[in-house]
Amino acid sequence: MSDTSRGPREGLDLGTHHLELLGTAHVSRESADEVRELIRSGEFDAVAIELCASRYQSLVEPDAMAKLDLFQVLKQGKAGMVAASLALGAFQQRVAAQSGIEPGAEMRAAVEESHQAQLPLYLIDRELGVTLKRIYRNVPWYQRFALMSGLVGSVLSRQKVSSEEIERLKEGDVLESTFAEFAQQSQSLYAPLISERDRYMALKLVEALPEGGARRVLVVIGAGHLKGMSGHLREFNEAPPTLQAAQSERETLETTAPPSRVWKLLPWLIVVLILAGFALGFSRNTELGWTLVLEWVLINGVLSALGALIALAHPLTVVTAFVAAPLTSLNPTVGVGMVVAGAELYLRRPTVGDFSALRRDVSHWRGWWRNRVARTLLVFLFATIGSAAATWIAGLRIAGQLFG
Repeated sequence: MSDTSRGPREGLDLGTHHLELLGTAHVSRESADEVRELIRSGEFDAVAIELCASRYQSLVEPDAMAKLDLFQVLKQGKAGMVAASLALGAFQQRVAAQSGIEPGAEMRAAVEESHQAQLPLYLIDRELGVTLKRIYRNVPWYQRFALMSGLVGSVLSRQKVSSEEIERLKEGDVLESTFAEFAQQSQSLYAPLISERDRYMALKLVEALPEGGARRVLVVIGAGHLKGMSGHLREFNEAPPTLQAAQSERETLETTAPPSRVWKLLPWLIVVLILAGFALGFSRNTELGWTLVLEWVLINGVLSALGALIALAHPLTVVTAFVAAPLTSLNPTVGVGMVVAGAELYLRRPTVGDFSALRRDVSHWRGWWRNRVARTLLVFLFATIGSAAATWIAGLRIAGQLFG
């Protein structure tokens, strides 16, 4: 499955610096060997790689998940982001198990060889979390479910990774491979996934290479980024941006547009409508009012509890979901996922072994339910999804009772 040809290379100048852009295959021993050979040649006095700080940390410290503060992850609303990162890591491990090659081996080689040669190492890619957020914000709401379904499907699938997927990994990283099918059909997805990162990495090089710094730099990137990055770097060479301008544009590419006012106000509007529905029901007939309240409680409680049950939560956590969902759905400041996941943490506190085995366990779909850390994330997500669905279903039921 490995490509025996040399990776595409392109040499160009950036001010007083010479950059050698090496397009690598992310699932290829030959790419890793080529990176080692080039760094050992002594031709370069710095190395830049397509990694962000968090991915670099995962590469050099694979057991970093063992230090995860799960309560803080839940409190800060990062459960979905951590789950997505674990899902991508699980896909990567499936590829490694099937091909015998760890995706990103060439990046590991660049890190090891640059440290060995005591060369400066520049991390030029945008943070994974920022890219995921910008993807989510950039695509229309009706495409988000398909994206998340594809990500979940990559975790739960029992099938071997297809040869087409492995071929895509030779052009881009795990993130790009996972969403490649959607990116080809959607410019709104392609922009934050590919073209923005091309520009971002070129800007990071402008910032990383001040006058008097390294003169010859090896830039190790996926082959899919070579054309875009080289175009931006040629533009910068003809019309050099100031350091301040480069930094300002790069920071713009790191920002995530806040949700529109409509999406911020929508939960409160739903609460007002539901409470108004209750009031209208009681004004017409006390029995009708209590019927509406009972339906709200049952639909919210049952669906949220069902989500917790699917995640194999502790029985008392399931009960907590049933009790909490009807109340939290009427208070947008508190999510049922946080309450339910907190209960699961209290009842089944993860052990050191759960954290240590997290990366290995999530490589197989059963491990998500077996590992207490991963299962808590599932409890959070599934209870939240159940409650969200219940809010709309119950709301429509109330409207039907009042105006049908």
